[in-house]
Amino acid sequence: MKAPNKTYFYRARNAIYHLFRSLRVQHGETVLVPAYHSGNEVWAMRAAGASTRFYSIHRNLEPDLDELARLAKSENARALFVIHFLGWPQPMKELTALCRERGMILIEDCALSLLSQPGGQPLGSWGDYAIFCLYKTLPVPNGGLLVQNGSVAGSLTAPELTPCDLASVAGRTTELMLEWIRSRSDGAGAMLTGLKRLVGRTLSALRLERLPVGDIGFDPASVNVGMSPLGLALLKRCDYEEIRRRRRNNFLFLYQQLGGKVAVLREELEEGVCPLFFPLLVPDKAAAARALWDRGITAVEFWNSGDPEATRDAFPEAHFLRDHVLELPIHQDITPSQLEYMADQVLSLKRLV
Repeated sequence: MKAPNKTYFYRARNAIYHLFRSLRVQHGETVLVPAYHSGNEVWAMRAAGASTRFYSIHRNLEPDLDELARLAKSENARALFVIHFLGWPQPMKELTALCRERGMILIEDCALSLLSQPGGQPLGSWGDYAIFCLYKTLPVPNGGLLVQNGSVAGSLTAPELTPCDLASVAGRTTELMLEWIRSRSDGAGAMLTGLKRLVGRTLSALRLERLPVGDIGFDPASVNVGMSPLGLALLKRCDYEEIRRRRRNNFLFLYQQLGGKVAVLREELEEGVCPLFFPLLVPDKAAAARALWDRGITAVEFWNSGDPEATRDAFPEAHFLRDHVLELPIHQDITPSQLEYMADQVLSLKRLV
């Protein structure tokens, strides 16, 4: 994490909240946000007092630039919020030019694209501000990052943050360890996962609160929680080049096995892109996910829903993505034999995929 002006938070949505509190978006001003989103980022903006206006995202995960130009003018847009989906870049030259022309603040959401640097320029270095979610890509228990590339606000550089509690760190660290063990020994991993669930139920019964990281929603009570010291220490031990290389190789291996045989959302892998996962397009996400889980594959129904104001009628292509994108893991700890097994199982479920 080489950016000079950066602040670490417990979760990326906390960073978004503090950023928009600092920007103080005025009444009558709007923030342009993609209709394809998780929901957390939208709710964090609104909790900070910002008004949002959604813009279309096509099935290729890119915006309609003409629509954006119209909205920037008609909606009195103060800021443009850009999401780099799954590690692939948005058309940043065009978006940067639009923001410069309209005097808009450019904010890059890199929660899904840590380590991507297409064309040699890291995502998150184009805009005035950038937000990263560290634990989606790196083996850390928590962590969101806010980077200030333009004018630096003191309130964002050194906010008063509370250290996260030990139970939250211990719970998430245990999950990471269990995932690592299970990836190498299904039997041991299953046994330890059962033990972890028992411990979790015991802590809940004792009413010992833990702060989650991968949940959906926005909790104003937790916005001032910082990243754990353990997470910060682990960042220094990560081999970022190796992580990028393994994720790219895993994506390319699966594409070699599956490309042309099943529907894939993104087929090209530009030099420097670090993919978050392998995106299948399936007719029935829930059925396909259940079938793969039954075979030991942690498929994820990616972003089934978002903010209800981004309706299906208004944004049909965003909802097409919500209906059909299924996430297959390609993280750096997956072995070649596991990738082969995953590809074989996907191909055996042709009826579902």
